[in-house]
Amino acid sequence: MALLTRTELLFPPRLIRDLKNLRGEPWRELIEHLLTLPETHPDVLAFCLLIIRLGGCLGCVSGSYRFMRGCELCAQQTVVRFQGSDEELIELYERAKQALANYSGDPSELVPETPEPEPEIEE
Repeated sequence: MALLTRTELLFPPRLIRDLKNLRGEPWRELIEHLLTLPETHPDVLAFCLLIIRLGGCLGCVSGSYRFMRGCELCAQQTVVRFQGSDEELIELYERAKQALANYSGDPSELVPETPEPEPEIEE
């Protein structure tokens, strides 16, 4: 395993290009669109939010296996292993765009909703 010297804790826009050929045509078209935009464009930021959510970047810590592999490999693995269709993945991207559009400054608004754990049943 190679230790990367440039590793971020959150997916950076510069790595979007590396995700282009990992899925079907709808995914490739989305990536090609994003590559024409500046890194600060809301569509690019929404895509980064999508990958951050899917890859669990908020739980990545310095020294962890994921951190040592780096964002590029982690993001590639996340996209390849996504079990839904390209259309479902793009729908999640659209939801991330909507989350950014509705963002009012409260960081909790950008964290995906997670179901509450089921209560333990005592026997």
